[in-house]
Amino acid sequence: MLVRDRAIAWVGGDDGAAGHTDSADEIVELAGALVTPAFVDAHVHLSQTGLALTSLDLSSVRSLAEALDALASYARRRGDAVLLGFGWDETGWPEARPPSGTEVDRAVGNRACYLSRVDGHSAVASAALVSATPGIAAADGWDGTGRGERVAHHVARDAVQARLEAGQRREALRTALRHAASVGLGCVHEIGAPHINSSSDVAEIATIARETSAITVLPYWGELHAVAKARELGCLGAAGDLCADGSLGSRTAALTAPYADDADSTGHAYLSATEVREHVVACTRAGLQAGFHAIGDGGVAAVVEGMGAAADEVGVDAFVGSRHRIEHLEMVTAEQAAELARLGVVASVQPAFDAAWGGGQKMYAERLGVDRALAMNPYRLLADAGVTLAFGSDSPVTALDPWGGVRAAVRHHVAEQRLDPRTALTAHTRGGWQAAGRDDAGTLEPGRPATFAVWEAPGLAEAIEETPACRQTVVDGWTVFPAG
Repeated sequence: MLVRDRAIAWVGGDDGAAGHTDSADEIVELAGALVTPAFVDAHVHLSQTGLALTSLDLSSVRSLAEALDALASYARRRGDAVLLGFGWDETGWPEARPPSGTEVDRAVGNRACYLSRVDGHSAVASAALVSATPGIAAADGWDGTGRGERVAHHVARDAVQARLEAGQRREALRTALRHAASVGLGCVHEIGAPHINSSSDVAEIATIARETSAITVLPYWGELHAVAKARELGCLGAAGDLCADGSLGSRTAALTAPYADDADSTGHAYLSATEVREHVVACTRAGLQAGFHAIGDGGVAAVVEGMGAAADEVGVDAFVGSRHRIEHLEMVTAEQAAELARLGVVASVQPAFDAAWGGGQKMYAERLGVDRALAMNPYRLLADAGVTLAFGSDSPVTALDPWGGVRAAVRHHVAEQRLDPRTALTAHTRGGWQAAGRDDAGTLEPGRPATFAVWEAPGLAEAIEETPACRQTVVDGWTVFPAG
């Protein structure tokens, strides 16, 4: 492969290479290594990812007791203004419940502490953080034990963001970008929203990119009635985590029938089909992408209905040309998939969700029952319907691990929904560019941007079997990993 002027100029065999070697400034012998397009992660929260990478990781603890012990040890070592922990998941613990605020207080003493559940839709706060956060105890979603979801969770997260110094947030972004490059990602979609992070992150990311060789970041801002703000921020869309509902793990995803483990709850719908329609129409007319977070079948139904109504209003051609998107799209029917394909809607999905919680015995089955759980994340159904798939991680909900995402799609818990390796790889490379309206990237062909990764693996099958080490990540002809 020949790279010239930051683009791929030629790809071929050894015989053809002889005519290009004399003009090359540098020749790199890869000795049988695998070269792929650099991966694209279509759903990332960079500042949250960086904070999680540098804070207490609770994703691998096996019990509530172990989580509290880890928290107490972490508190003794750190002097931060607020102690942060990420990734706990009570569904795999023998206690089968989250920590209480009282238990967190015993672990950290009289210190501000915020522990985010793995799905990022609920958290537990210490008494010190609660007392310093006016209004949280009266907010919708506060349960009185230290745990908050919905509005209460947003209030707690805002309080945490306010305590972070500018330098701490900047270093979190740098950490996330460096880590992304080290796992072969050449591009991420930054999915911002007012309930997740500050809009100033968008400008800060652009500054970091100007100062250093960094991966490409495509920003989105998920806020209703915020078309002007998204344009002012330089975002591709008022899209992303504009939530139609919540998550299954926190029982906030909107369902049409009650949760299997809570017969009194069907979750929470945050947007109506009418609000979806109005937002999509405004984005389409402004030349921006619209997009929504939708997980439960109730949330997905509202979004699909609203998008269909928007297409009727602006015209199907204008709608399709805008390339709107849905994040997660976990509970979708064949009829809805056909409608989304007709409208050219991109499915920004996370195969690691199925690996972590899918099948007949894990969290989805616990929350939904086996029958509904086995219908989750139907990637083959979506692909066969003609829906463009763009893979991502929702980091820090699941790790930045693109080969793990490909592997999860190939090994889906439901055999009929598995993708072949090349389709899965395409969804995690070219699919992410297509989701952003870029059809000229994501392949190793002459004329395409020189954005690729080099792997310590002999081929695709071996890389899927076991994640290989990344030797080099190149973005538009510049080496972004290893640094320097």
